Amino acid sequence: MALRVGIVGARGIGGNHAASHMSDDLAELVAICDVRKERADELAGKHGVKSYRTLREMLDNEDIDVVDVCTGGNENGSWHFEPTMEALEAGKHVLVEKPISNDIHEGRRMVAKAAELDLYLGCNLNHYFTKPAETAMEFMKSGKIGEIGYCVHRMGFPGGEAAYKPSDAPRSKDFPYFHVKAFLHHPFSIMRHFCGDVTHVQAFMDRPGFRRHAGELMVSVNSIHMRFRNGAVGYLLSQRGDYTFGLGGWWSVEVGGSRGTFCIENCVEKVTYWPAPDPADAAQPENLKLGESPPPVVVESGVTDFGTTFPNRIHAFLEDVSAGVPKEKLRASGRDALAALEYTFAAIESYEQGGVLVRPHPLPTLKGDPLAQ
Repeated sequence: MALRVGIVGARGIGGNHAASHMSDDLAELVAICDVRKERADELAGKHGVKSYRTLREMLDNEDIDVVDVCTGGNENGSWHFEPTMEALEAGKHVLVEKPISNDIHEGRRMVAKAAELDLYLGCNLNHYFTKPAETAMEFMKSGKIGEIGYCVHRMGFPGGEAAYKPSDAPRSKDFPYFHVKAFLHHPFSIMRHFCGDVTHVQAFMDRPGFRRHAGELMVSVNSIHMRFRNGAVGYLLSQRGDYTFGLGGWWSVEVGGSRGTFCIENCVEKVTYWPAPDPADAAQPENLKLGESPPPVVVESGVTDFGTTFPNRIHAFLEDVSAGVPKEKLRASGRDALAALEYTFAAIESYEQGGVLVRPHPLPTLKGDPLAQ
């Protein structure tokens, strides 16, 4: 039986999610609400469902299983807490857009509330719901990567000084950490997806001269070094249209191990695997021999549209809830989103203290489901 879904927030992201639910056999979109009723009316009319001004009104009048929170707010996350908590307290499962919140204390409370009420809380960490990410994970599970040694992630819109235009957007203009909070949720989540929990963070941040001259506050360039619990090291370079990346395009993640290395390019497009060389071809630095890897294996997805990540991720959430998976097995859970937010705030703390090493706040303990044992 399809899960009955109500959406909060009828702007662009809400419209994207609505289309995804409408095309998914596991969902029945029944209603949309927005504080601006005309927006809710327009989107609801497009899909032939009910519209409401408030979540309370929608919950009082509709039989809903899942509330999909597509609001935005300051730093793209300040309007996530209230509707998520209201929906959870009403006994509804929740899918919330990223970042889970722009406030670390709110994020922790959201995850704690879902756990307290034994409800599903997922977040739209859609960057690893792709064919390249699935293939990369198959490389890891089959032993082709071996012991992970490093992870390097670069993510940033192509741009530069000539393309720059100052923004007066009220939800970002006066917020120095807008890019950090709104954007780094994705790279932190994908790095953790492949390499596990992060234990140490060190960050340096700045903005180029053309942003300074425009009086912009946002630190749009982020250089973040980290250590994972498994002993691997990581590096994240993020920027917001300040420069143009070369190899790997606007998005690349490379994970190297003792048996091989993979790199995903442009999120949805392709993954390349380089096996480690056999002993005869291995490097011999003492003899000035650099070594040679066997030919790489390139897997093209045939997809170039980043928009495909939304229905993929939403379907995974619907699939997990429909199947009743243990809460700790929920893909891209609220706890996973909280991890990304903890690393974000650790990076901000490091930057504000001149690049000191910071240990992120511990995540909630996974207690396990006794009925699933």
